[in-house]
Amino acid sequence: MFGLNGDEVSAEYIKRIVVTILVAVTTSTATFFAGRWWGRYKANRQWAAKEFLDRIIVSLNIFADGCLKIRTVMEKSLHEVFLNRVAVEKIEAAARATTTDKPVMPIPKDDRWFLLNFVLNAVAEHFVAGHIRQDAGQPVTIVKYALFLTCELVGDERIRKVRAMLVRQDLLIEFPYQDTMPRLENPWHADRIKTLRYAAELYKKEPDYFLTLEVCV
Repeated sequence: MFGLNGDEVSAEYIKRIVVTILVAVTTSTATFFAGRWWGRYKANRQWAAKEFLDRIIVSLNIFADGCLKIRTVMEKSLHEVFLNRVAVEKIEAAARATTTDKPVMPIPKDDRWFLLNFVLNAVAEHFVAGHIRQDAGQPVTIVKYALFLTCELVGDERIRKVRAMLVRQDLLIEFPYQDTMPRLENPWHADRIKTLRYAAELYKKEPDYFLTLEVCV
């Protein structure tokens, strides 16, 4: 066998480097475009189905002067709230398991507190100012809310998302609109009353589907 001279070794070495770089660039480019294609494909599917189950919206359900008012506290991706891949997968699975008659997410008993606590921590950040005033000895009003997770099925024209709902605990214990309807800001809010009725019944039977959030204002 004949050995390679110095020039041949250098040329072979440079060739290997060039090939490695070309492979890396080609792979990265293919991955980039495949990722963009998949992202757009997924977005189009979500838009067509009006399902955005990778998002969570937290809403405050207020009954004032005989009227239901729904106000958004925050909206984030599931990964921003549930800081664990397994937790996100459990939420997505529970969201898809809801039905028209059972809008509260059917979370396994052993997982309920842990998953709800992720949401509780995220929501509590929005109300910390009142607790600081309380700690400083200033007068505050304390309101206790029940927190629970739903994924309502509300018709083809409506957007479906994972929803964390806040409603005053005393109203959930004695729901005032079990057989009647309050005034509604929008006609489709009638679906929310159905959800709250179901939640009120579930609260009596399985209160561990809920966590309590104490807010100081």
